[in-house]
Amino acid sequence: MKRQQSITSKLPAAGALTVIVLLWLGVSEGGLVPSFLLPSPVQVCRALAADAPVLLENAGVTLLEAALGLAIGVAAALALATAMHRFRLLYRALYPILVITQTIPTIALAPLLVLWMGFGMAPKVTLVTLTTFFPIAVSLLEGYASTDKAAADLLRSMGASRRQIFLHLEFPSALSHFFSGLRVSASYAVVGAVISEWLGGFEGLGVYMTRVKKAYAFDKMFAVILIIVAVSLLLMALVTVLRRKACPWEAFEKIERND
Repeated sequence: MKRQQSITSKLPAAGALTVIVLLWLGVSEGGLVPSFLLPSPVQVCRALAADAPVLLENAGVTLLEAALGLAIGVAAALALATAMHRFRLLYRALYPILVITQTIPTIALAPLLVLWMGFGMAPKVTLVTLTTFFPIAVSLLEGYASTDKAAADLLRSMGASRRQIFLHLEFPSALSHFFSGLRVSASYAVVGAVISEWLGGFEGLGVYMTRVKKAYAFDKMFAVILIIVAVSLLLMALVTVLRRKACPWEAFEKIERND
């Protein structure tokens, strides 16, 4: 029954995606837009199959950059958000700065990072870290703030220390918010890595995209976009699996709401 409901809930999205692909196919094959500007899905699939080894090799580089940057971003956000939650003065001092940093476009930082760190992996990982840090840090702060005050007072009256309250109440309460932020950051990670590769590098999907763009091979560019979407969805699915493992109580709450 649950499996049938899960399949049924995905039908509207699958239907919408099918309509979009059919419209794309009709526009490109019908000659409404020149094929060199908008290649058909068939041409894109052919390019994807023809360049599969090269695409997979470059996708591995981009995925490594995204994973490293995301891991560092998670660690930094967890450490800073926890410290800001623990020390209110630190929160009041740093939170406005965190908000201001988000007004700086990512694309504006990429050339500076390349100039400072060269054309290797370091500027790519750094840009991904900066891109993914903010959503996780803000989500964690919101999660800590949403802790049940009555439960905290109860634990405090029973002699629980500040550390015990954090480990057994505040941090578990913030996990749902944390994974919501992580899901957003996972989608940003791959895009951040590709953007940084546009401005300098030797391998990766962004470098490959720059090369095929100069050759006006738009079918290959669309193939790269499909790979980026697939990698982003893979990371987001991994976050969903981790969330289910780390927050098993959410499944019980969902069952109770349905009942």
